[in-house]
Amino acid sequence: MQKLMKVCAAATAVALMTAVTGCGTSSTNSNTATSSSSSEPTLVLATSADYKPYEYHDTSSGQDKIVGFDIDVANAIAKQLHFKVQIEDMDFDGLIAALQAKRADFVIAGMTPTAARKKAVDFSDVYYQAENVVLTKKGHTVKTMNDLSGEKVAVQLGSVQETAAQSIPNVKLDSLDTIPTVVQEVLSNRADAAVIENTVATGYVKSNPQLQLNKIAGMTENGSAIAFPKGSPWTKKFDTAIEKMKQDGQLQQLANKWFGGTQ
Repeated sequence: MQKLMKVCAAATAVALMTAVTGCGTSSTNSNTATSSSSSEPTLVLATSADYKPYEYHDTSSGQDKIVGFDIDVANAIAKQLHFKVQIEDMDFDGLIAALQAKRADFVIAGMTPTAARKKAVDFSDVYYQAENVVLTKKGHTVKTMNDLSGEKVAVQLGSVQETAAQSIPNVKLDSLDTIPTVVQEVLSNRADAAVIENTVATGYVKSNPQLQLNKIAGMTENGSAIAFPKGSPWTKKFDTAIEKMKQDGQLQQLANKWFGGTQ
């Protein structure tokens, strides 16, 4: 190692520029993406890693890694803006509080920038558009939200789906911390249905053939945006990076990778 350092120190300026990747170092773990520049700031990314394919725990390599569409988006922005990412996993309904308490620099978690949330935090431009659907067991077809009147409906606590389900007449709302728990309520017949996002529901239907996805006419679309503490200097910088990713097709490529769809 000392010999290598002496070689790098003795190289000419031109040689140093061409050999920088050989003499520099970088490291990654399941919750951190780093760059070769030690001068880059580290931003804390807060997420709720129970929302496949947006963000979830992947142990297929023998290590516990948080991966997904949102993580790829965050890492692409970090590369553009030259910062490192440190991921903190927490319950969805605690994400905004983490920003307000300055325990996180930004949140990316398939979060919709609702009017209520905008009072508490700032948001980037929308980077992905999806829609809500109703997940049920096969044979329980739902065409309108009113078809769920009087039934028990599972949703994620603090989500826009929870708000949507509250409008169902005489609904028995079952608000839970994580999406896997929400889906399990339907699988185990402890809930009649669940309201979740279409891209997430599609994955559960593929892996659980006893489930079916019900599209509801006029169901509200959800735009996902990145949240920041009020007054964060990073908001406009992220907007610039997101626009560039839209223009050069990178967001399209990531959407195709994780959803098989287009944006």
